[in-house]
Amino acid sequence: MLGACRIVDASGRLGWLAGRLLADLGARVVKIEAPGADISSPQWRALNINKRLVRLELDARKLEELACECDILIATPEPGTSEIALFDYARLRAKNPALVLTVITPFGLTGPKAGWRATDLEIMAAGGAMSLAGEPGGTPLRVSAPQAYAWAGAQAAVGALIALHHRRNTGRGQRVDVSAQAAVITSLAHAPPFVEIAGITPTRAGAFMTGRSVAGARFRVFWPCRDGYLNFILYGGVAGRRTNEQLVAWMRSRGVALGPLATQDWTKWDPTVATQGEVDALEAPIARFFSKVSKAEFLEGAHRREMLGYPVATVADIAADPQLAARGFWQDLGSERHCGVFAVIDGKRPPLVPAG
Repeated sequence: MLGACRIVDASGRLGWLAGRLLADLGARVVKIEAPGADISSPQWRALNINKRLVRLELDARKLEELACECDILIATPEPGTSEIALFDYARLRAKNPALVLTVITPFGLTGPKAGWRATDLEIMAAGGAMSLAGEPGGTPLRVSAPQAYAWAGAQAAVGALIALHHRRNTGRGQRVDVSAQAAVITSLAHAPPFVEIAGITPTRAGAFMTGRSVAGARFRVFWPCRDGYLNFILYGGVAGRRTNEQLVAWMRSRGVALGPLATQDWTKWDPTVATQGEVDALEAPIARFFSKVSKAEFLEGAHRREMLGYPVATVADIAADPQLAARGFWQDLGSERHCGVFAVIDGKRPPLVPAG
């Protein structure tokens, strides 16, 4: 798909995924690393596969030479340092007017925080994601595996592709200015509308979701099951009605005591006005049912009944997923197993090439 596209990836951790996604789409990506830079981490190997490694100490002259030879240049200059000037777009554009320069920084290249540095922890906090993660009244939490880098890298890849499309129509390159903070905000796009619509600011609620009811009710999202957890929530609307009706039918077939579920008319139920007492009464028998169901049993049953909901997958679950196996997603390179190219193109999944 991008076989004619030449990319120089001069990025650090914030940009590795962007280059990997574009490489998976067929672009020829050269990964620049300084002589002596450590490339032994699993993260580096996973996210820089399908790229050709070149050891090079970058300076202004070498960077200008590279900019003349590529279509997209990916960079993550350290804010507040001379690296920002090194990747000056006006200078590089003068050498290659068609260049798409994709710059990823914690807070973007403009604004009062443009010079601030940040790790995943600070970016997740500044992006608001941590304000919704954790127990009620507890400490804000970040996901154990870094997430900000993935959000920033994915948005950078999309931005680079949009700029590339623009260039094909106009012949002109662009600078794509990616803020990792802004990229993280997209992960909680469901939260801000509650402020405007209901005047409610969603808060940390642990395994529950808030902001769905004007009465302030919280709804359980994560449920203990026989061998882990399930993700399920009582929805409204047409899709929710079908799911709720199918769940009750499933429970009835198992002889579960339904309580208020037995007489609930889902065509009239509206979660936006439900009280906490009503929600608790409906969720209690569901919790008892789910506690006796395995993740595999729930997945099969929910799929067959066309219900919304799915098991919470562990790393081991993903590694053993029969769907991924059937699509040939995993690829072994030497002693390592890697995630394959995310897209199947013309019926084939492109092979991986080790970075080197």
